[in-house]
Amino acid sequence: MLSCTATAAALAPRRGLASASVSLKPPPLSNRAQRLYDHAFVLDANNFASIGELLDESGLAHKLHAMRASGMTAVKSTLGGAQDDFDATVADIAAAQALFDRYPDRFIKVTGPADLDQAKAKRRIAVIQSFEAVTMLDGKIERIELFRELDVLVMQLSYNRRSPFGCGCLDGDEDGVTPLGRKAIAKMNEIGVALDLSHANTPTTSDGIRLSSRPAVITHAGCRAVFEHPRNKTDRDMRALAEKGGVMGIYMLPYLTPDTRQPMLADYMRHMLHALKVCGEDHVGIGTDSLFFPPDAKELHEVAKLEAWRRKQGIAAPGENRPPYLPDVDTTRKLAYVADALLRHGYGERVVDKVLGRNFRRVFDEIWTV
Repeated sequence: MLSCTATAAALAPRRGLASASVSLKPPPLSNRAQRLYDHAFVLDANNFASIGELLDESGLAHKLHAMRASGMTAVKSTLGGAQDDFDATVADIAAAQALFDRYPDRFIKVTGPADLDQAKAKRRIAVIQSFEAVTMLDGKIERIELFRELDVLVMQLSYNRRSPFGCGCLDGDEDGVTPLGRKAIAKMNEIGVALDLSHANTPTTSDGIRLSSRPAVITHAGCRAVFEHPRNKTDRDMRALAEKGGVMGIYMLPYLTPDTRQPMLADYMRHMLHALKVCGEDHVGIGTDSLFFPPDAKELHEVAKLEAWRRKQGIAAPGENRPPYLPDVDTTRKLAYVADALLRHGYGERVVDKVLGRNFRRVFDEIWTV
């Protein structure tokens, strides 16, 4: 176990992500939290970029075991990366399908709400396919329908930068949804694709919530009132989202805190508690956008390389100088610690169950049923 001095040094921010943090020994979970978590419908609304790549990684058997032991019921996986084109995205979807075909006893591809319930009953992990980028659409509305037929159920209007449909969070807060973006929202509403506004700037977020005839979602973000950051959402938009039935997932990214230190569970809970206060218990969930498996030095090195590439491409948000995880709850059952913290803050088991996944389960049912 690290000394206090060594721990402080290890957690100090550095420009190289590979050395920015270490994992700490998590505190013991309460029996109440463990029991609740084991019986809950647990949904991480943003994790596993390109889940099909698991087939190409070493230690697959160990990872499959860890995923089952995680207690996770469903995860939303990003396909197509931050800026893949049409062909690369189709290849990514094919790789995901290969994983589902090879391990039908471990995964269920989500094509609609019933698959989420089936996964819980059969102790498999349901995978919701989604896009964060819109480059694969190439400004073509008809591609939204094409990818819906390939079971991509969640899409955005922009990543961090401007798109033909709207503005990303790094484009300032002047422009919002474009005329083509209005058509994209209408098509998503018509065919049952969830409109995700996680990476949109403030005007695009506001416009998207207002223009959508179905509830919108913010699958992974933080609260701007807790920490000012372009990837975090304003109270005004959070309230508007909730008033139309949407759900906001709180992420475990570095944007929870200033870049002078690594975020911990206590920082995460400040955002979670604020979101519950602003949105209400029926409109908050979890979308970690963090490393699913506890990282080793090799993986942290790969994260550092990715961060450098993102800076070069101009799509990195401020504060991407730390690994995307909470070192003090760095296990595959990290959401159980969120449940425990909510219980300790006085929330009842019914509310915790909603936050762990029932809220997203409800809103996806509303959106996908056409």
